[in-house]
Amino acid sequence: MRQYLQLIALIVSLTLATPVCAESRVIIDSSQRTIDVPENVEHVICSGAGCLRLLTYLEAQSLAVAVDDIESRKKTFEARPYALANLHFTTLPIFGGFRGHDNPELILTLEPQPQVILKTYASSMGYDPVELQNQTGIPVVVLNYGNLGDLRPQLYQSLRVMGEIVGKQHRAEEVISFIEEQIADLKQRTADIPEQKRPSVFVGGVAFKGPHGYQSTEPGYPPFSFVNARNLAYRKGITGKELSHSDVSKEKIVEWNPDCLFLDLSTLQLGDQAGGLFELRNDAAYRTLTAVKEGRVYGLLPYNWYTKNYGSILANAFFIGKQLYPDRFTDVDPASKADEIYTFLVGKPIFNTMNNIFHGLAYKPVPVN
Repeated sequence: MRQYLQLIALIVSLTLATPVCAESRVIIDSSQRTIDVPENVEHVICSGAGCLRLLTYLEAQSLAVAVDDIESRKKTFEARPYALANLHFTTLPIFGGFRGHDNPELILTLEPQPQVILKTYASSMGYDPVELQNQTGIPVVVLNYGNLGDLRPQLYQSLRVMGEIVGKQHRAEEVISFIEEQIADLKQRTADIPEQKRPSVFVGGVAFKGPHGYQSTEPGYPPFSFVNARNLAYRKGITGKELSHSDVSKEKIVEWNPDCLFLDLSTLQLGDQAGGLFELRNDAAYRTLTAVKEGRVYGLLPYNWYTKNYGSILANAFFIGKQLYPDRFTDVDPASKADEIYTFLVGKPIFNTMNNIFHGLAYKPVPVN
């Protein structure tokens, strides 16, 4: 089979070869591989979680000639702004499974053929990028999806590399500047608040490769750090996966008794008889929490949905800031701010669409009593 695919790849490359296509340039990707890509790229596919999201941020989603199968699935819940703003993704051909499980045979049948395969999370899941390139004859560029915390430089570098490949260098810099401006705005509003006056907080129900109950949290949850809230799940010295996801014992949450609780609405996927909202309403231990008794539980748009939703992270931060420090955010309407962010990043104001999907519980007190 491998020899067959390599033969097909060779035939395709020879068939498509022209003097113009022969012109190429060198790209160094996130895995430090040196890759030749065509001088003019008009057709790509995005493999791996979040890859198509970044292409959309660059206003280059029209270059995608196919998608992975997550884009065609019919779902009761949807929290990917880039997909809600680009419903045509559901009509594009499928080139493989989600999370980078590509199908070389399907890729070689695409018309037009992608000139470059852009790939995130290549080292941890899905098809090996080197093998995929060998079997298809198409350059595979690995990108580090990064985050808005310690891996922000890697995210920005990936945006720049992707922008260089698809001719959106200026837009890449605009996106980077926009994100930096939002974070700087959030931080400066609360920077002078003394530690002892910062409310203690906890966010539960955070998704991690699927929905979870209220004990699932994000110790490094960026919105909390952006507004200088005291995230009780955070501990000094933790790095890597410890920052990105953790299950906290129910007993510890009760012991902490945070000033404010936040609920990642992705937990609603578990249904009416399970998940974080059900637990807050029915678990005797959670019912003892002061924030539950006094109605200080607030709904947030999902953080992880086919990896991190950068627009939702920023939007959530403005809502959280408004709740914790209302006098510092008097000029902010969280829903309008969310639509400002979404319009810039994905091209459409989709807050109401997404909020309706999650039962209208975003950016308001969640009824738990």
